[in-house]
Amino acid sequence: MHAEPQFCMLLLMRPIGSPTELEHRRRLAVQRVLEGYATQEVADFLGVDGATVRRWVAAFRRHGGQGLAARPAAGRPRKLTTTQEKIIRRWLTEKPSEHGFPTELWTGPRLAHLIQQEFAVRLHPRYLTAWMRERGFTPQKPQRVPRERDPEAIHQWLTTQWPRIKKRLGDRRPRSP
Repeated sequence: MHAEPQFCMLLLMRPIGSPTELEHRRRLAVQRVLEGYATQEVADFLGVDGATVRRWVAAFRRHGGQGLAARPAAGRPRKLTTTQEKIIRRWLTEKPSEHGFPTELWTGPRLAHLIQQEFAVRLHPRYLTAWMRERGFTPQKPQRVPRERDPEAIHQWLTTQWPRIKKRLGDRRPRSP
């Protein structure tokens, strides 16, 4: 009973590939069937169902080459072009301070501000946080270092004072009977 919804989802999923690649695959299937190959043989070779190949052949016979043509993808159009996404990825490899931000942390709101400023495209900061995570850019908080931190004084304390304190603590430990 649980397999049925998964099976239905598989039927609704779009095949992997660009519209041009999918069109090429449909044309290849029809060409092979017209050359005399068995429908099931072509379907097995392409990794599709035999009914799919028969549907492609029927579309070709009804509408010619237009019946196999790539169609625009359904759904809302993308807000960013591929080139814009590449530019944004490059920004994420740079320091935020190079783009006018006061600290070295890329966040969704900062990226949204920069995209709005550069491309006049509005994207929600929460979406951009997820978008960055999907592409391997996780927000890294820089380690805070106090302004008055003195590495030399710390080293001096660790080499002189800490061994003395550690030894004194060792003397106070209760002894086992």
